[in-house]
Amino acid sequence: MFGIDYKTRQKEVRSFAEKEIIPVGDSREDLQKNLKKLAQKGYLGITYPKEYGGLGETYLTYSIIVEEVSRVCPSTGLTLCAHNSLGTYPLFKFGDEEQKKKFLPFLCRGEKIGAFGLTEPNAGSDASAIETRAVKKDGGYMLNGTKRFITSGSLAEVFLIAATQDRTLGTKGISIFIVEKGTKGFSIGKEEDKLGVRGSNTVELIFEDCFVPKENLLGKEGEGYKYFMETLDGGRISIASFALGIAQGSLDKIIEFEKKNNTRSQFVYKMLSDVSMQVSAARLLIHKAAFLKDKGERVDLEACQAKLFASEVAWRATSEALRLYGLNGLLTSSPLEKFYRDVKIAEIGEGTSEIMRIIIARELLKKEVGK
Repeated sequence: MFGIDYKTRQKEVRSFAEKEIIPVGDSREDLQKNLKKLAQKGYLGITYPKEYGGLGETYLTYSIIVEEVSRVCPSTGLTLCAHNSLGTYPLFKFGDEEQKKKFLPFLCRGEKIGAFGLTEPNAGSDASAIETRAVKKDGGYMLNGTKRFITSGSLAEVFLIAATQDRTLGTKGISIFIVEKGTKGFSIGKEEDKLGVRGSNTVELIFEDCFVPKENLLGKEGEGYKYFMETLDGGRISIASFALGIAQGSLDKIIEFEKKNNTRSQFVYKMLSDVSMQVSAARLLIHKAAFLKDKGERVDLEACQAKLFASEVAWRATSEALRLYGLNGLLTSSPLEKFYRDVKIAEIGEGTSEIMRIIIARELLKKEVGK
């Protein structure tokens, strides 16, 4: 998996990202331009079959694309992640053929953006505590509740919404519903004013007697928790790749500093060697998880390890680069200032670092010693 094809693809994507992707500040227009360019390359449907408008490529290739795009523009990289792994994957994996034919071609071609609605004001790390309700009505379901911190909420036209049909059943009472933009009773709430990835749109979703037809139930009733837990495996590989892009961008700035100033300082050499080793190790963990996912395996352990390690490496790499550049690195004209703000989401999104450690420990304890 680390042969010539991988290197060739990485160079191709890096060249595209450096030439075509605009480093987005707060500009929604620039983000839209970037998304159009990604759509033209087929990157908004990279892992999905050609019959649905995708490119039919591997998750390993997808992780490379996310890394290289995020290295240039983290806000665009995060939007790419949310669309591919959260807004589209559940439809492909758990949707019926009619749902796939109706929604996937538009999503894979980038004609519509997808979003995933799980987090709520009172349900973050504990996804089983969601309060959005789905009550059966003639011909469908009535949704009531609020979602928060939903990436691409104002851009998306297709939403996958987790709701509970019976809270007494806990995780077994959760289902997922496909909700289209413009559905009566569904509205976009406030947009969050964030520390970082400010070009990425994050909003509140509001459901007030929102009727969803029965054909928009994704998969089976009560299977929603299982669906989104598997979805988060891919999402964690995505966020790990996003963090890796920021880490590589920070490493590039350290290399650039030494080449320009020729300090030959032991301090700089140590920083450069340590950061480079950490970035390379993070990349190996990510590619291992992606490789196993391409084989059709569950990657709960590997995805969490990759996401946890890559997010912490990215924070350290950015911090070290800022330490080297000093006040110049804090200027808004420096990509490091933006990297430093953008990277924090990698330690929170798709499960906090604390949750990652809990999952890793539990997965390890399930395994036989030495396996």
